[in-house]
Amino acid sequence: METKKRSIFGLLVSQFFGAFNDNAWKVMLFTIATRPLVNDGSFAASSQLLATLSLVIFLLPMMLVSIPAGALADQMSKRTVILLMKGLEVILMACCCLALYIAPSHLTIPFVFLGLMGAQSALFAPAKYGILPELLPKEELSKGNGLMEMWTMIAIIAGTGIGPILLASDHGGLRSAYTWIGPLWLTGFSIIGFFSSFFVAKVPASRGKQKLTSSLKNAWAEIRGDRILALAVGGSIVYWTCLSLLGQNVLVYAKALVMDLEKGELLQGILPASFGIGIAFGALLSGKFSKDRIEYGFIPLGAIGFTISSLLLGTIVPEMIGTLILMILMGLSCGLLIVPIHAILQMRASNESRGSIIALSGFLDTAGMIGGSLFAAGMAFFGLGLKTMLIASSVIVLLAALWYIKMFPKALVRLCVMILTRTFYRLRIEQFENLPKEGPILLVANHISVIDALFVMASLDRPVRFIVNESYYHKRFIHPIAKLMNAIPVMSTSSPRVLLESLRKATEALEQGEVVCIFPEGQVSHTGKMLPFRRGLEVIARGKSFPIVPIHIANVWGSIFSFERGKFFIKWPKRFSYSVTMTFGKPLPANTSVSDLFKVIQEMEYDAWMARKDDQIPIYRQLISNLRKSPLQTVLADQHEKLTGWQALFKIVALAQKIKAEEKVGILLETGIQSALLNFALTLKGITTVNINPEFVELTIKETQIKTVITSRKYQPPGIEVLYVEDLFRTSAWGNFMAKMIGLFGDMEKIFGQNPLTILFTSGSTGEPKGVVLSHFNVSSNIESLSQVFPYLGKKKTLLTTLPFSHAYGYLLLWLSLNQRFGLIIHPDPFDCKSIGELVKKYDVKLMMCTPKMLEKYLEKILPEQFGSLKCVITGSEKLAIETSDAFEKRFGIRPIEGYGATECSPVIATSTIDVREAGICQIGTVPGSVGQTIPGVLAKIVDPTSFEEKPTGSEGLLIVKGPNVMQGYLNGRENPIRDGWYITNDLAMIDQNGFITILGRYSEDGKSSHPHEHSSLVYR
Repeated sequence: METKKRSIFGLLVSQFFGAFNDNAWKVMLFTIATRPLVNDGSFAASSQLLATLSLVIFLLPMMLVSIPAGALADQMSKRTVILLMKGLEVILMACCCLALYIAPSHLTIPFVFLGLMGAQSALFAPAKYGILPELLPKEELSKGNGLMEMWTMIAIIAGTGIGPILLASDHGGLRSAYTWIGPLWLTGFSIIGFFSSFFVAKVPASRGKQKLTSSLKNAWAEIRGDRILALAVGGSIVYWTCLSLLGQNVLVYAKALVMDLEKGELLQGILPASFGIGIAFGALLSGKFSKDRIEYGFIPLGAIGFTISSLLLGTIVPEMIGTLILMILMGLSCGLLIVPIHAILQMRASNESRGSIIALSGFLDTAGMIGGSLFAAGMAFFGLGLKTMLIASSVIVLLAALWYIKMFPKALVRLCVMILTRTFYRLRIEQFENLPKEGPILLVANHISVIDALFVMASLDRPVRFIVNESYYHKRFIHPIAKLMNAIPVMSTSSPRVLLESLRKATEALEQGEVVCIFPEGQVSHTGKMLPFRRGLEVIARGKSFPIVPIHIANVWGSIFSFERGKFFIKWPKRFSYSVTMTFGKPLPANTSVSDLFKVIQEMEYDAWMARKDDQIPIYRQLISNLRKSPLQTVLADQHEKLTGWQALFKIVALAQKIKAEEKVGILLETGIQSALLNFALTLKGITTVNINPEFVELTIKETQIKTVITSRKYQPPGIEVLYVEDLFRTSAWGNFMAKMIGLFGDMEKIFGQNPLTILFTSGSTGEPKGVVLSHFNVSSNIESLSQVFPYLGKKKTLLTTLPFSHAYGYLLLWLSLNQRFGLIIHPDPFDCKSIGELVKKYDVKLMMCTPKMLEKYLEKILPEQFGSLKCVITGSEKLAIETSDAFEKRFGIRPIEGYGATECSPVIATSTIDVREAGICQIGTVPGSVGQTIPGVLAKIVDPTSFEEKPTGSEGLLIVKGPNVMQGYLNGRENPIRDGWYITNDLAMIDQNGFITILGRYSEDGKSSHPHEHSSLVYR
């Protein structure tokens, strides 16, 4: 690694001073030669001819030497060539210095040395570019070219801008005896470049000696045989021709702008330097953005920018400031397009002919530069004004840009997609090495947003043909791009014959070696979960041998392009920018079934959730952020009190300041606002909370070994230090002031997301209650996953809870509400129907979670209009009878849905959701008798209770689950029900082909199961 860094450093420094000297010497000679013309009435035409003469003198030897330079670079070690050429540069610069020392006003000999420097540059070029692929791996080639172009352009900037300044000692020619000091500086710089070249690593010669004609013939044959390589060579010729034509006009234009200014001679390099600044930034951006690939799309994109800036320069002909801006933009565009051109030449040329191909390309480039320069001189000879010449140059650049776009239309579309996605999203690509580098590939991805195809396009450096639903394919804004990208339209509702014909096109594309992508769900998910996979991909892959690569797209839910909040597009994004992860799975055989692919992508989803563990922030961070954004919104309420976001925030901070930091603290209070605030305050302090069930006070204290309990005076826990809540809530005026300052502006304590958040106890229905340790990550991932599958409840979201915080479900709702900006309405008695009905009506409650027994009670005691605001009712803790669901729906107009979980799983494992039915959309969220599908990130499977071997879909057996919500473990070394990451639920269940889970009963070690209505694992156990 150190050798590689030294090699690149030495090469960059050598190239830097070589480019600096070339341009500084060229500008010095132009400056000295045009001094007599400043007061001449024909300055523009005369200086144009002089500029052409300087350029031709420099370029003609370069062109003549280019071909043998390539053969030399292939037959000798490129490092040796670099050392020889840098030594030659020192000699030439010393000769230039001597020539001006002897005869400062005679420029014939200096111009001869300018031509020799062009020849030296030509001999140096194939070696410096050709050695890059030998020093760098392929994935770093674009970055290396970007650095090379950036430092080259910085050198050009410096040389062009500083060259005239280095002549300052001769005072504009008045003291010509000191003119030689300028090239003396350049001689010193060339010596630095020479010694830097010794840092370049030694590389062997690419091949043995070969005749020049054979080298040229092989290079030409290789270019003709590779279309992309030929386009790169052609593009390079067009680029340098246009650059020479326009650059020469700009050089004359720059001289005209400053010739009337005091010391204007020293300022004439500013415009060329600004152009170089743009190229340097463009090259850096191109290399950095390309990362480990070559972005062909930068070529037409840069051409478009080059065209626009040159047209504006030619039509407006602005003053200095406007010209500076346009020159920077023009340079930026040029930098963007030249990096991929160079990278293509280096990568696609064979190792044996790389030097010859680069040299041949350099020869053609130089011919183009000479042609452009002669064209500019011809326009000046025929008396065309500077503005006319700039417009003519712009038109030629426009034609070149149109040619670029025609050659690389798909690459341009892909690049625009990349820029769009990486502007609004932080796209992270994982396991890209799993993607085959060449040959046919069938990509299979989950479908969570309407721009998932863009993420796929932005992740690959190969063209992708997408299988698109025909209803989307013909939409006004999608159709032109879909047609350009050769998308394959499919109408799933068509007859089997028409559908098979469409899918056959995908098969044909794969047989031709293309990459095809299908979203087997057929629709963008409206439920937040993966939809069942359709069998079209099995038709495509039947009897074939190409690989199937699964893709999982993570973290898109919540963006404006997902169906979160019940709609696409018309909503404010929750954050900017979204971090989206694209994970490529290992290639699978073409005969992989749809069900197996579904499981593979589900497992990738699990991996994506688990990967967040290291970056997980404490659960209270989102709480604090939401409370700060809700100064007047009611966030907590019960029968007696309600708090706005700021009021709750200040109370939480004030409590946290008064509580002494300990490892864990118990809370023994009635469910209400005070106990909620204390949970938040203790967590903010970094203390693990233990909400105590009044039935298990002594057991809880003994198991957790807590030393302090916060309670009210109505409870008297024995043998432990007690803090009374009545005292904690008394705060001084100074304490209130500090709480407000810290709450609004303070940076809260940093707590690692894997720290224990709380200790909850199981209900004891299957034995003595056990202490379950849950981390910040366990609970926050459960909240995020659950909120993803909740139906949209409108802007004003309010949730009612009557479960105590000592229960896993009640504790989850406490954090879920405020972290997801739900207003939380709390009532301690779940069977106080009168109060519950009033609270639901008063606070416009949209979501309620309860048990079937509660529902039966509400059917008897609560009026239909009191539950009129409810949009979703989720039940658990016991089996929901169909009769209860029917009766509740008949009375209140809303059908309860069922969920499932366990304290050990934070607690939600699976839940049903509301069906989504729209025109052309039918996504099922509920199956009668089922507890729904697992929430995102959670895996479930059915295994044999004794052997733990997985059973086929639709079979009955033991349910085991795995996910980020699975606990850290039991307290005090209790037997851990986790096996290889899988939590053993001890529930008997069945999972259908669409992933819906039906609980059948409890498993006991004697092999018998309990009655389905007797188990207690639903949602809370």
